[in-house]
Amino acid sequence: MLTVRHGPVDLPPHAHHLVPPISLLTIPFDGWIVAYRPRLVDELGARLPHRLLHHIDFFNTARLNFLCPRYEEYIFAAGSEMQEWPSLPGLGYRVRRGDRIVVRTMFHNPTATRFPSVYAEVRVEYRLVADGPLRNYYPAWFAATGCGPTDYDLQPGRSVKTGEFVMPYTGTLLGVGGHLHDYGRRLLLENITRSEAIATLTPKLDSDGQMLSVPTVSFTTNGGYRLSRGDVVKVTATYDSPMGHGLSGGAMGIVVGYFVPAEDREFDALVFRRSPRAPGRRTD
Repeated sequence: MLTVRHGPVDLPPHAHHLVPPISLLTIPFDGWIVAYRPRLVDELGARLPHRLLHHIDFFNTARLNFLCPRYEEYIFAAGSEMQEWPSLPGLGYRVRRGDRIVVRTMFHNPTATRFPSVYAEVRVEYRLVADGPLRNYYPAWFAATGCGPTDYDLQPGRSVKTGEFVMPYTGTLLGVGGHLHDYGRRLLLENITRSEAIATLTPKLDSDGQMLSVPTVSFTTNGGYRLSRGDVVKVTATYDSPMGHGLSGGAMGIVVGYFVPAEDREFDALVFRRSPRAPGRRTD
């Protein structure tokens, strides 16, 4: 188990968007990452409310994102719903000793209580090469903004945002989860080429419309959902905001899944041959 902590930050009541400096995790082993378990803690390791996390992101600076190859590979993220990424038998995300993972976190405090020392902690489970091979998967990020910045302005009332991706490889999607902000109502992933709904994710909200959780959908009992090179995949994020005004950067709509390519060697071309863009940033 590898434990990653980012912080601390001092969160006064009703604080908005506090961002500690980006940190770099250098992978200390050769093997596969198989699971991520995020939580918030104080300096003594005591659990803190999930609502204090806006988001945490991991990016592999050694590899390109196969759906948006202008950017580095986005390998893990969590929001206030604090969704765990469980292990799948026989599968993992390949890493090598010395790989550098960018860790970027944003905190906020929607409560009336001060929290003086807050860390985002992610427990990363892994398997060593010496323990035997695993089949490689790659995170597939389908954002409603396409390959642009993942956040966008939340409009009052009902609003819909869509993004489309042309699959560059043939392979299998093993399951999906998602990320929405407060007042998010639905994420829909569709294969437009085949006129099929791949998954519908309906989040759980509290009585004020604040995000509690987003479900996951597994396709492993059916052998996975097959995607072919050239298939057009569409993601749709739906919100219903009771606020009488817009909120700048107040929405996201992302479906993420584990993708296993039919030909893993095709992904060798995604190793960076040049310096990547600024870590974790989509600015255009």
